[in-house]
Amino acid sequence: MSKLRANESCEALGSCENPAYRDGHVMKYVVVTGGTLSGLGKGTTISSIGVVLKTMGLRVTSIKIDPYLNVDAGTMSPYEHGEVYVLEDGGEVDLDLGNYERFLNITLTKDHNITSGKIYEKVIRRERKGEYLGKTVQVVPHVTNAIQNWIKSVAFRSVDKCSGAPDICLIEVGGTVGDIESAVYLEALQQFFCKAGEDNFCLCHVSYVPIVCGEPKTKPTQHSVKELRQAGLRPDFLFCRSELPINESARAKIALFSQVPHSHVISVHNVSNVYRVPMLIEEQSFGELVCRVRKLGLVAPSPSPESPPASLQDPTFSMSRWESLADKADSASNPVRIGIVGKYTGFGDSYLSVVKALHHAAVEADLKLDIVWIESTDLEQQNTKTTPAMYREAVAKLESVDGVLCPGGFGDRGICGLEAAAEYCRTHSVPFFGICLGMQIAIIEFCRNVLGLEDANSEEFDPHSQHKVVVFMPEVNADIMGGTMRLGNRATIIRDKKSVAYKLYDQQPVIYERHRHRYEVNLDFVPAIEAHGLKFTGQDERGQRMEIAELQGHPFYFAVQYHPEFTSRPIKPNPCFLGFILAAKSRLSARFEEHSGRLRAGSTYLEKPLNDENSHVEATK
Repeated sequence: MSKLRANESCEALGSCENPAYRDGHVMKYVVVTGGTLSGLGKGTTISSIGVVLKTMGLRVTSIKIDPYLNVDAGTMSPYEHGEVYVLEDGGEVDLDLGNYERFLNITLTKDHNITSGKIYEKVIRRERKGEYLGKTVQVVPHVTNAIQNWIKSVAFRSVDKCSGAPDICLIEVGGTVGDIESAVYLEALQQFFCKAGEDNFCLCHVSYVPIVCGEPKTKPTQHSVKELRQAGLRPDFLFCRSELPINESARAKIALFSQVPHSHVISVHNVSNVYRVPMLIEEQSFGELVCRVRKLGLVAPSPSPESPPASLQDPTFSMSRWESLADKADSASNPVRIGIVGKYTGFGDSYLSVVKALHHAAVEADLKLDIVWIESTDLEQQNTKTTPAMYREAVAKLESVDGVLCPGGFGDRGICGLEAAAEYCRTHSVPFFGICLGMQIAIIEFCRNVLGLEDANSEEFDPHSQHKVVVFMPEVNADIMGGTMRLGNRATIIRDKKSVAYKLYDQQPVIYERHRHRYEVNLDFVPAIEAHGLKFTGQDERGQRMEIAELQGHPFYFAVQYHPEFTSRPIKPNPCFLGFILAAKSRLSARFEEHSGRLRAGSTYLEKPLNDENSHVEATK
């Protein structure tokens, strides 16, 4: 943990007015902005920076600033914004927070995602209460002060299992420099820098260096830095995204025109897999430069029994461990072909955490993941928009894969295609994994084709069905969309010790996973469903909500109401995904035998919520 220098006092640091100081602790801020164009990978860059810092024994936290006016990401379309990432406390946030949690093995809260909607809502509420004492409320200073106060209030929170504040707060500013939406945040950060002081604030700027006819072009980066300077901020480091390594000539030119040291121009070029990005950054001495040589004045803590450094508390964080992970991801040659049958397959970010979790599991199993995207509407032969060629292609894809995953979603579009995929897997002994909506579809298909309830449906799709086997949850608000679902960490009780679930979760009777749903299995139909072989092996504490379903006698027909993709980590794959991947290659039974009925996939899913006061775990009744 960083400490006050001997010659500094509380007064010298500005006491509580200084956002870098609280209760004798000095917080260091590393801010990442982006320029030129969107999609450069700021999220991956800032996560990789965090990995480098953690391997030095420093504790980190992270904040994402999104300039949009939405309060959160919960009501956004997957086509426009990508997936909605769900946090332990139920926060529906930007998918970049998923990158932070996966890379850094931390547990964030909804307050770690700042949006313009949240900031303006806070300011307006204060104005309505008269807290500004009759002053004219303006963007400067009232909105900019609200941004700074929010950052400081969140930065000092522990996001790991250690007591006390982190050493470094990473802040990503969404959008690109020059966007009108980002202007207020850049102004707030300029003020923040003046208050925190140069030794406590480091600005990293990500820009694009295109390769034209084999030559790197530096002009886009120069213009991007110019925009940043016009906003009153000067970059300390430049992270240059490019297809190829930035040569010395281009690096020198960028350093000259951007007025940053030559060694502070970091080449972030394409690598074989995302796990190599932290190593790429570290190879250019970023950790040494930012912490010791010039900027933040941090020194990695020395090991001690009383306060071991973060790298010792979390063995995940050593650069050699990351190198081994990257090598393993590259070396896998035995393919596993997984079909994702979904409603939003036209935009890969719609299922980003699902894809990442599949990758984690494939690396653990020494398999090379091959994802086959299958649009669910293409499996609907009766759909007027589905041509015969589209249907034949979709069926051919379905028949070619080793396993099928049906992820979450909302609305009735493509539901018949999802049902067709579930029926195919059930009747052809193909490994099937249903998540949230995928589980509900499996229940509907089973009731229609096994129980003979032809009109069985979800209340979401047909509120007039006589056999609503999936129903609206009574406590959920039907009129307000944002933040009203069953969200966040919940406990699931696995009562059947002979179940696949019990073995997947290493014979643990209680697990914790994250949820995001409005509909649930109708209890009235549970006895009939189980009597025909589809067992609900996981339930909530009261036994009222069906959390896990397994088909007896099937190689792997497994469905869950929760979203296990949100707790998967590169070195701790979620057991549901690992079990699915192994089953797709007919290796799951051997894995269980090897570990005496256990999977041995890590323990993230067994851990109770980090902050009990923010937990949504239901009380046992």
